[in-house]
Amino acid sequence: MTITLAEEIMLLSLDDASGATRQRQAVGWAVAGGILLELVLAGRVSVTGKYLEVVDPTPTGMRLPDSRIPMMEAWMRGRSKRRVTDWLARDHGKGVAAAVESLRERGAVAEAEHRVLGLFPVRRFPEADASVERALRDRLAAVVLGGAEPDGRTAGLVALIHSAKLHGLAFPDRPRAEVEARTAEIADGQWAAESVRTAIRDTQAAMAAVTVVTFIAAG
Repeated sequence: MTITLAEEIMLLSLDDASGATRQRQAVGWAVAGGILLELVLAGRVSVTGKYLEVVDPTPTGMRLPDSRIPMMEAWMRGRSKRRVTDWLARDHGKGVAAAVESLRERGAVAEAEHRVLGLFPVRRFPEADASVERALRDRLAAVVLGGAEPDGRTAGLVALIHSAKLHGLAFPDRPRAEVEARTAEIADGQWAAESVRTAIRDTQAAMAAVTVVTFIAAG
């Protein structure tokens, strides 16, 4: 099963047994960044400095990122480009629900209803196909813990994890200090064409900026 960057972030965040989302605020930013990064890697969106631009509205064939193209076009109507941080702020709440629903449709997670205080229904998404997450974690471990050379998609995923500070979700059995230097190295590494590296660095910087604002507001 091929899943998108945003779906991979969601898989890492969902508790296998309860289906609850852990670190929901930071995960929301990472999911929104993952959807955007998917479109950048596919050549549909460009990110330069603080701004993004839709350069090719042709569908990629990936349902979740493709759903954002007309949304971006409507949001950008009358403008050639807009700020990356504004788009991430707009999509971070909606992106989580969209990514979870996509995983459910693919059979990676199931849907269950949990009642808070026995009264208020809350949807949860426990694991349904353990092989999907296992393959994802094996891939991350090979690159971050084993020193393997990442491909572009894996490096992009590591950059999202690093910028949103989701090390504990990706590597729950390892101290953050043990993996943070390697994730930073991959995020800044020479693993893709310069244009893609620049776009990912700019997306990462935008995510870091909005994540810091969120943490300050929460504090």
